[in-house]
Amino acid sequence: MAFINKTPTQPVPSQGRTGVLIANLGTPDGTDFFSVRRYLGEFLSDRRVIEAPPALWQPILQGVVLTTRPSKSGEAYARIWDRTEDASPLRVYTRSQADKLAIRLGTGFPVAWGMRYGKPSIAEAVEELMDQGCDRILFLPLYPQYSATTTATANDQLFRSLMKLRRQPSVQTIPAFPDHPAYIAGLEKSVREHLASLSWKPQRLVASFHGLPKLCVDKGDYYPADCERTLAALRKALDLSDEQMPITYQSRFGPMEWVQPYTAPFVTALPEQGITRIAVIMPGFISDCIETLDEIGNELRHEFIEAGGEELTLVPCLNDSDPAIDLLDTLIREACPPSWNPETAGPV
Repeated sequence: MAFINKTPTQPVPSQGRTGVLIANLGTPDGTDFFSVRRYLGEFLSDRRVIEAPPALWQPILQGVVLTTRPSKSGEAYARIWDRTEDASPLRVYTRSQADKLAIRLGTGFPVAWGMRYGKPSIAEAVEELMDQGCDRILFLPLYPQYSATTTATANDQLFRSLMKLRRQPSVQTIPAFPDHPAYIAGLEKSVREHLASLSWKPQRLVASFHGLPKLCVDKGDYYPADCERTLAALRKALDLSDEQMPITYQSRFGPMEWVQPYTAPFVTALPEQGITRIAVIMPGFISDCIETLDEIGNELRHEFIEAGGEELTLVPCLNDSDPAIDLLDTLIREACPPSWNPETAGPV
């Protein structure tokens, strides 16, 4: 392995300096075929995401999947693309979260942001913090519920980047936060404000989480338990029953069985039960993205109306709202060791 002799562009203060790195899933650089293909190639080559042996999976990925899927995914990204920023909403919101968090934390905590797949990479974000003299990093993957396919692979990528450094910063990773009071408070506020803005009353508030192959759960991934923790806390905050706020799982991919119930079949069956006006909340996502805005906001809405539904509204993710920054600020401050905190350890 070739080591990188990384020297910060700013000297490390005698008492050290702590940086904050937030990370999300990632996004293509554009909606064109090759941009989406590059992104999907990296994402679907991750052994945490696709556990099939590479000798079996890579010919399928490189042959069929990356020949056909980029065009369809590119069309989906085009429907939600932020034309002003020329970027996906996930990139726009993650960047804004980092900017606002930096203001909230103050100059004592430099903040950087990176993506597990695509750009800016986690390695580039580490370099950015080291260039500011940071010898300690608080790492926050922006996944409320733990899964090996999300939190763990983000941590993996961070440590891969450290493996290439001759001079490594110390790192504190921050765990998932499925029922953290600040997260539930933010979700409750988002729901109440959105429903109050409607001219009609939803008959159901459907919670849709990103799905996971059942095989992963059988092997020990406790993601569904974390999803249940989130929903139990949110139901309590909103005073809703299981029936009034059911749990479902979206984004199924491939032929294997995934965690159920599946969102689309569940929702499209509701009109036959007399449920024609619903709201959908996606508490597994901090920021709106292709899975929320297009898969639910476009595709599922169309299927629901085709099945006899009348109204489907999305409760926005926290995005870069004040409750979102409150949450990130709280998670960082709670996780920061006292000796790392410039507010308690003295000036740096």
